[in-house]
Amino acid sequence: MDNFIYSINATLPIFLMILLGKFLYRVHLIDEHFTKIADKYVFMVALPALVFQDLTENDIRSGFDGGYVLFCFLVTLFIILVIWGLTEIFMKEESEKGAFIQASYRSSAAILGLAFIDNMYDGAGMAPLMIIGAVPLFNIFAVIILTLKGNHGNQKPNLKDTFVSVLKNPILLSILIALPFAFFHFHFPLFLDKAIRSVGNTATPLALISIGAGFEGRKAIKKIKPTLAASFIKLILLSALFLPLAIFFGYRNQELMAILIMLGSPSTVSCYIMAKNTGNDSTLTSSIIVLTTLLSSVTLTMWIFLLRTVGVL
Repeated sequence: MDNFIYSINATLPIFLMILLGKFLYRVHLIDEHFTKIADKYVFMVALPALVFQDLTENDIRSGFDGGYVLFCFLVTLFIILVIWGLTEIFMKEESEKGAFIQASYRSSAAILGLAFIDNMYDGAGMAPLMIIGAVPLFNIFAVIILTLKGNHGNQKPNLKDTFVSVLKNPILLSILIALPFAFFHFHFPLFLDKAIRSVGNTATPLALISIGAGFEGRKAIKKIKPTLAASFIKLILLSALFLPLAIFFGYRNQELMAILIMLGSPSTVSCYIMAKNTGNDSTLTSSIIVLTTLLSSVTLTMWIFLLRTVGVL
């Protein structure tokens, strides 16, 4: 029950922010122009700051476990490539592919992961190492996939232009800049650290308000099949397939909890901002974010209960 209550407390504020966005839009305190500017600001400034903050605020070298980082990296890479390949084979609607792929694998690992593990174990444990192993891949492949699929299949992508577009993506640039700082645990002056943190902290609430303002229930219902499929993959299938593998390799307690967050937490809010700013299906993306967030309080509690029952958590 404690885990369920904590899950609710972690996910319910997300819904409240989405509802706030819809309310503000309905009473005309914000409009489409506001959401466009907010989306661009989050994509270009706040989200890179948040990614940079997530990757650099923990001491990666202290207690570094190369095998654990490699496990998270390889599992994440395998998941992304398989989902991408199967989507290309089985999904007929070209315009939905980019949104479906990234929302099916991309977890709220950095946002929810540290909070969940700290709540259960009074410390971040192995979560920073999981973040290093998985989150850069989450973001790098999201940039590549959304850039390639942003044309909606109407024209063959120019490889040179695509490559340049990927390299110029602010999320990728923030990762490349952050990794050496994270590994060497370089300390910024306090005023600069607070400034970066303050900017990064604006990413999630602004993105949620934008999701709420732009969410259209009728359009979302039309995309219920891919929404349900992506939600099942995100919350159930990935954990069912790879948690037993993690247990086989001997991961327990905080290590296993971090892997559960990597696999089974809801689709991250930044999926919406990136999809919208790269010409992909933002309606499908927002639907998946809303549904996975709604159901994750139940599914995460279920996984925690099962893992505790078998004595590995």
